[in-house]
Amino acid sequence: MTSETPVRPELGNVVVGVDGSPSARTAVLWAAAKANTSGRSLRLVHAADTDRRALFANAETIQAVREAGRDLLIETESAVLERFPELSVTRELSRKEPVAGLRAAAGRQGTIVVGNRGLGGFSALMLGSVGLGVAARAEVPVIVVRGDSDRPESGSVTAAVHGASDLGWLLVAAAEADARKAVLRLVSVWNVLTHVGSVATMLDDLDGIARQRVHEVKTLADRVRDFYPALNVSHHVETGTSTPGILVEATAHTDLLVMGREHRVLGAGPSLGRVAHVLLHHAHCPVEIVPPAFATRVEEA
Repeated sequence: MTSETPVRPELGNVVVGVDGSPSARTAVLWAAAKANTSGRSLRLVHAADTDRRALFANAETIQAVREAGRDLLIETESAVLERFPELSVTRELSRKEPVAGLRAAAGRQGTIVVGNRGLGGFSALMLGSVGLGVAARAEVPVIVVRGDSDRPESGSVTAAVHGASDLGWLLVAAAEADARKAVLRLVSVWNVLTHVGSVATMLDDLDGIARQRVHEVKTLADRVRDFYPALNVSHHVETGTSTPGILVEATAHTDLLVMGREHRVLGAGPSLGRVAHVLLHHAHCPVEIVPPAFATRVEEA
């Protein structure tokens, strides 16, 4: 099929990073609930980074690292199965560093879930870099678990959309909402400041741009309903001067915020856009980033 004939996404297993931190444990239980709700398997991954460690550590140290990783995985699996006894759970002790280990475990159709903090001290910075690294480089959806785990569910999934080209990744958000039996809310932020300053921009132009944005978001909602007729889809355009601020506020009233990852390359590799960066640091709920490569595969399947 061509990019004009997208299909429902077929999502693989849920892959979650395990490092022993409270944040990772929260992410594991969140990922387990997600896998249980959607009928997918859960893969627990501990990236021991022994390939790199072997360059400077002796064999006894490497063995101790591996044994500690195995014990952590077994303990985590037991905690998951105690809460979700019917869930299919597998364990993987990866020799790779965390970003590479999680990407490899997810393959081409998995969803990666990570916590937003590490073990404390410098490790907290390292895990933060892992979460950002996975979100920026993975070719599958990545969910960074944020917010209060005890917050009551709202029964909604929010998608931060911009225009017609968002349909590919938006179907991933629709699949998330459909699995949860939740409402899918399409939110688009129209920031008037992005159009002010051009010599050719007039008030009539701004009004026309706003109407065009409303039309595009409504069209997106209609197309999602074509794929998920039973899904309750709402849509609206927010007007303001801070796109990240409006979206952060929206995360206080939803269970998951989903957005597409921008095509950005900075320095030696890909980078997240400013809006995604703000959300991953300040959102009140988990944030899912869907990369362009995955959205393209959905559209061309």
